[in-house]
Amino acid sequence: MSVIWYECKVKYRKTHETGEQKVTTDTYLLDAVSYTEAEARITEEMKAYTEEDFRIMNIKVANFSEVHPFENSDRWFKSKVSLVALDEESGKERKINMYLLVQANDVKEAFENTEKAMADTMGDYSIPAITESPILDVFPYFMGEEEQLEKFGVIDDAEAIKEEVEEETVTE
Repeated sequence: MSVIWYECKVKYRKTHETGEQKVTTDTYLLDAVSYTEAEARITEEMKAYTEEDFRIMNIKVANFSEVHPFENSDRWFKSKVSLVALDEESGKERKINMYLLVQANDVKEAFENTEKAMADTMGDYSIPAITESPILDVFPYFMGEEEQLEKFGVIDDAEAIKEEVEEETVTE
């Protein structure tokens, strides 16, 4: 199942380093299966950022194929990667564009991190553009196997089966 990334713009009162509070609109990225889930998830995530009221201004599907966080980096960059493919019918090369969100400290590092992210790519590619993204933070959806079973109502059955197997083993 492919991941759908959503850009969420949230307006809220933010306390800056100087101590003054200003109303600001920030952009966050998260993955979800629907707009409804994206709205619920950004609401939960924003509760950790601010105790003030906030307003979700916009949610839209982002066109990122992949997201690559890197340690010791504080900004996000949108890298346009052009994959070179051979059109078998016409015999001509054509470029297929995809966008990566890469974490880095500057454009040079974003280029290097994009190359690291593309290291396992077998085909030819080029990186025609890298721009700084307005995205402040990314909230990927990590769900462990146990949580997935719980979510889909299977965990109760799994626990019951596990107990039955243990009981049978003890009685044998």
